[in-house]
Amino acid sequence: MATRGKSGTGSSYPSNVHIGIGGWTFEPWRDNFYPAGLAQAKELRYASRHLTAIEINSTYHGTQKRTSFVKWRDETPDGFVFSVKANRFATNRRVLAEAGDSISRFLDSGIAELGGKLGPVVWQFAPTKQFDAEDFEAFLALLPASVEGVKLRHVLEVRHESFACDAYVKLARKYKAATVFTDSPKFPSMADLTADFVYARLMESNARLATGYGPKALDQWTARVQAWSEGKAPDDLPRVSDSDGRLKAKEVFLFFINGAKERAPAAAQALLGKLGWRPATDDNL
Repeated sequence: MATRGKSGTGSSYPSNVHIGIGGWTFEPWRDNFYPAGLAQAKELRYASRHLTAIEINSTYHGTQKRTSFVKWRDETPDGFVFSVKANRFATNRRVLAEAGDSISRFLDSGIAELGGKLGPVVWQFAPTKQFDAEDFEAFLALLPASVEGVKLRHVLEVRHESFACDAYVKLARKYKAATVFTDSPKFPSMADLTADFVYARLMESNARLATGYGPKALDQWTARVQAWSEGKAPDDLPRVSDSDGRLKAKEVFLFFINGAKERAPAAAQALLGKLGWRPATDDNL
């Protein structure tokens, strides 16, 4: 595998792996991640040079300005990736087939300005939203393959146990949309590949551990990420279907989200280190 370019170093780090956190503005991180005295305006610059990806969550709660996406793109190094959480008005509705206007409004808000730094778009559904094959397929049919000339990759974060079925897996594969894998016992954990990339959101960090996850857990995730990055399927994660759908992962996106959020950057950095990545130096912070 080739190594990542300007954003970090490490001869063994697979360039198709992106690991990070949700957002970059969180007050407790100013005690244990960001250097003392670092201006808040420079936090994204710092985070993007000590991680390889960030999931933008503010887009879930409200529309962001097009100029913000331009600014975020320009502040981050080559090779860095943002995933973007879709606006909640598109997914938190009784009839998903009626989400067309909300989907368009979100996609047209300026996410294409991220250009080559645009990773997957995450469509998160409420824990109460049950699987209705007809309505869900109508929603998937509304998701375009590109916006403003920029290719889109879609991720489905389904949070009701009714989605843990063959019918859902087949439908997601039909539309080439990835399914979030989570380690949280609150939501269905499905490692079934439904697209040609993997998207994991890890939510079980422990505040008592400096790195959020202990050494054994980090070793396990290192092995899983390495397997995915090589187009293999980890054999220790739950799946719904016996079939692999003839899919192999070409890219891996993994974010430490929720749980003990104050430990998320340390967890991401620990996993990156185990995979052979080292942060690039930046004297302009």
